[in-house]
Amino acid sequence: MAAEPIEGPRSSERLLILALERFGVWLRSIVVCLCGALGVVSADAAEVPLALSLLVPAFLACGVRLYSLRRPRLFPLALLWTLDAAVVVLTGLSQPVIGGEAANVMVEAMVGISVVAFQYEWATRPVAGAALAALGAGVSVLGDVLSSPGQGPDVVPLVRMLIQVGLSRAAYVIVRGLARAADRSAAVRAAARREMEVAAARRATEREYLATLHDTASATLLMVSQGDGRDWSWLPPRARQDLEAMSAVPGFETGSVDLAALLGCVPEGEGQARVRLKTRIDGPLAIPSGPGLAIFNGVREAVTNVARHAGVREAELRAWTEGDGAVVELSDAGRGFDPESVPARRRGINGSIIGRMHAVGGSATVTSHPDTGTRVQWRWHGRALASQTGDSAQSTGVPRPSQVTGVARPPRAQVQHTADVRFIRGRLLYGTQLAVLLISLVWQFTISLRRLVVHQDMYRPAWAQTAAFVCLAAVAVVGGAYLLSGRRIPPRVRWLSLGSVLAVSAVCAFTLPPEQSTGAPDWAFGVVGWHALFLLADLRAGVFAAFLGAHVGLNATAVFLSGEPTVAQWAIMGISTIGSCGFQLSVGVLMTYLLHGTAPAAGTAAAREEELRTRERIHEDMQRDHKERYRALTATTVPLLVGLGHGVLSPHDEEVRLRCGVEAARMRRLFAESDAVLDPLLNELRACVEVAEHQGVTVSLAVRGRPGEVPVEVRRELIDPVAVILGRTRSTARVTVVWTPLAVRVSVVSEDCAGGRDTDDAAQVPGRATNAQVAVERTMRGGSVWVEAGWRRPASSGVDLT
Repeated sequence: MAAEPIEGPRSSERLLILALERFGVWLRSIVVCLCGALGVVSADAAEVPLALSLLVPAFLACGVRLYSLRRPRLFPLALLWTLDAAVVVLTGLSQPVIGGEAANVMVEAMVGISVVAFQYEWATRPVAGAALAALGAGVSVLGDVLSSPGQGPDVVPLVRMLIQVGLSRAAYVIVRGLARAADRSAAVRAAARREMEVAAARRATEREYLATLHDTASATLLMVSQGDGRDWSWLPPRARQDLEAMSAVPGFETGSVDLAALLGCVPEGEGQARVRLKTRIDGPLAIPSGPGLAIFNGVREAVTNVARHAGVREAELRAWTEGDGAVVELSDAGRGFDPESVPARRRGINGSIIGRMHAVGGSATVTSHPDTGTRVQWRWHGRALASQTGDSAQSTGVPRPSQVTGVARPPRAQVQHTADVRFIRGRLLYGTQLAVLLISLVWQFTISLRRLVVHQDMYRPAWAQTAAFVCLAAVAVVGGAYLLSGRRIPPRVRWLSLGSVLAVSAVCAFTLPPEQSTGAPDWAFGVVGWHALFLLADLRAGVFAAFLGAHVGLNATAVFLSGEPTVAQWAIMGISTIGSCGFQLSVGVLMTYLLHGTAPAAGTAAAREEELRTRERIHEDMQRDHKERYRALTATTVPLLVGLGHGVLSPHDEEVRLRCGVEAARMRRLFAESDAVLDPLLNELRACVEVAEHQGVTVSLAVRGRPGEVPVEVRRELIDPVAVILGRTRSTARVTVVWTPLAVRVSVVSEDCAGGRDTDDAAQVPGRATNAQVAVERTMRGGSVWVEAGWRRPASSGVDLT
């Protein structure tokens, strides 16, 4: 099943972009402020005022940029770009003002971090980010030329800066691509879940609507068809109520109801069909409307059954609370029956009472024995109360899936949400690890390798530095093999590799001249952290911070043991530490935020969006289904009920009774469509036969051949002409079903069929049969009528009737 087209960034991608933008602004602002402060400390006293005149505006620009994160609509993009450009221009121009090695390190760190951060701040506008990176590179070259007149610019820092920009952009593309893939995969799974939810809601409302038809229109029409020797004063108001019930969309009741008040409105019937109810209800009983209405409708049907079958005119209705749920019980002292002997086709108990309660997450039981009375009990447990109450707070009026079906499913929803979060987190972790591994390898085999080769004469001994380089490369290769194969690094391999990385830091720190620590010959200081971050990506940032502390501590110890450094040396080390380890630590913090903040937020946002889509789909489909169901009844059932409800049609009229019998048979066939049986055609046909038998008709049913599969639309057209004839038969009828390898035929012979409009309709193929492949033939001879409906299997349908 395909997912819906993604018109823009979905939850994971959208939140990732927002998080990276904030990360870039905060990272650049912190580094610029800290490195600028250290640069001012290392400057000569005479140069401090001029340096401050350049750096303070840069600090203020960073502050404004930070404020724009809270109020983005107040600042146009052109102004934000100008502020970012001002930061790199002012910091670059401060290099010749401050002078010395500290200024070079400061500007390289500030501008380098800025151009990297710009790739995240302006991630969705790569042209703006690239322009700022080019501006930063140009300012860096200009500052280098102005600080060293007569000398050409140093190309190495410029190349290093361009590599950083390329790596940062590549890392962004990798992580965003995986976040987008995660969103698409989640959307596919969500679409599948949405279809399941919609299908379940449609099935639930279909069952509820059929139960409503059974309790209202079907029961009314069946009673009218069975005779005229009774008081029909109750019929007009009941027919009008049936019309109202048929026009209502089931499943759209929200909020909670007082069950005690509902049960007080259970109709007792009229005239001879009246059942006096003795009620003992401990109220109020506030429960969600779905279960409340299911219990009310079930009790109403049970009272009707007492009037029809119990042989008594009294029953006792009780209701009480049980825990945070409710229990309702209806009992009578009538003739009773054996519940196991009731056929599955009888809808009163299975559909209207038991089925309704199962649909809303409750239960209903019927206890009865012959001559001992009957007791029906409804139970609803309050486990769905919290969910339904939350649903009722929605003001849209569109029910959630749990409201439509009545079954609250917070545990399953929570499990699904957890699975979505875990999946998004896994994709983000894989993307960030892949990006960090790329940075580690590219940095080590470009910048670090060049430094190692160029400064071999400065190491004591050189072979130790070379061995450390090889060891670091081996760690990256082993970790990359696990990552690319889709396996997690085993704990033992992880901690052994981390120990090796820390050993590389120690070896490089103590085999390097102290005055060169964090300088150009120190190839390991800026790359060790990336390898450690790759190994510790799935852990909290605190673990990585502890490693960086140990790494910096080893280098500081090596410098301190050689003698006390000067203020300028400490400033250079501090700036280098902020520019490399500080940047790495901020990336570690960002990864922790993405995995433990963005992933859950993305899962929650996706769940909310999907819930809205599901509710909209359910609303649309339920409305459409209801219109189709009601439209199917407007040609026959609705006119009958309208006529009976307004006195236009009389139940004393034989033609009216016959029409009511035909419609009752059609409804019973409709109810049988939802039965899970091996031969649906025969099951639906038997439902029509039972209605005729209730009217005193003797029906014989014969089946020849081996049954096969027939589409539901075809079954409707095959059975309808037979239902019409059975509904108009007075005494005897014979129904035959003939299966052949290529066709199926259903015929009925009535010995004394009453004529009328319905009989004529049953004979006309265009009138009754909407399926062009169903042919209806009719023959009359005296009072005998023969009607046959046949369907020939299309050659391309693939339906096997053998």
